[in-house]
Amino acid sequence: MTFRELNHAKCKTYLVMCEDRHAAALIDPLRDRIDRYLALLAYFGCRLELIVDTHTHADHRSGAIDLGELTGAPVAMHRRAPAPHVTRHLEGGETLMVGNIALKVLYTPGHTPDSVSLLAGDRVFTGDVLLIHGTGRCDFAGGDAGQGYDSISQKLFTLPENTLVFPAHDYRGHTQSTIGEEKHSNPRVAGRTRAGYIDLMNNLGLPLPDGIQEALQPNQTEIDSTAIAFPTLAQLNQVRQLDPSVLLAEINGAQPPFVLDVREPEEFRGDLGHVPGATLIPLRALTERAHELDAVKDREIVVTCRVGVRSTTAAAILTSLGFDRVSNLKGGMLDWSDAHLPVEH
Repeated sequence: MTFRELNHAKCKTYLVMCEDRHAAALIDPLRDRIDRYLALLAYFGCRLELIVDTHTHADHRSGAIDLGELTGAPVAMHRRAPAPHVTRHLEGGETLMVGNIALKVLYTPGHTPDSVSLLAGDRVFTGDVLLIHGTGRCDFAGGDAGQGYDSISQKLFTLPENTLVFPAHDYRGHTQSTIGEEKHSNPRVAGRTRAGYIDLMNNLGLPLPDGIQEALQPNQTEIDSTAIAFPTLAQLNQVRQLDPSVLLAEINGAQPPFVLDVREPEEFRGDLGHVPGATLIPLRALTERAHELDAVKDREIVVTCRVGVRSTTAAAILTSLGFDRVSNLKGGMLDWSDAHLPVEH
């Protein structure tokens, strides 16, 4: 295995290459470094066979989808990743092969609901859940400090102590650590109870990253930020969330809501299916096609997508356009399907 960290900056991208098979994987690529990655692959004479984003990034644009389109390599993220066009949705415990190199997927939520770590031999790529002498913040939408503590203590810290740690970010000039060093010396985790960790992480008071809307929303939706007027974080936080069981009861009630699906057409007809009777208007077209909903403006509108992220954006957009009774299907079609509720294809 040949291994390189490519960015040498606070945002880390890792190249893993199988020399025997001339196969390579890129982990957490940046959109503005795509030319560099392609040049390096050509230099080493390697085919790009896998692209992995360890989680939905909030401080930079991901290059995963663009690289996938350019090279034909599959893009892999956890099944709770909100973005469309992910070609392989991951489950914890499965193994990804890159030539002869095995990458074991560890589901490590906490920083985000779709966070994974990748174990490759003597090293683990931890995304943002475990940093060098730190941990990833848990105050973004879907973050959960308790889940983060469990991911670190019950999954990462059970690895051999000499396992090398390579996170997706570093802000202090570190390049690597070990599980043993983090277990015994990480100031946020070492010697701290779960309750103490939750209290610490919920009261960090960190400022939001610069340009978070310009990075996070396109990474979640695969829509360029100039193509749609994205709501503010405050507007997103005000969207009413509806549990799948509640929506099913309302659909079967006397005044059923209008269900709007904002995924891409191939998702609407895909494996997860869609809520029976739902109408499809992809998020990228919602603003220009919102007039098509004027006839149901007085009804309750429930918006859905894959995991409830794009649909929260859509619900906030509709609210800003004067639709007063808009809710979001919490957890989207993933939670609807996991609950074995009826679908159409």
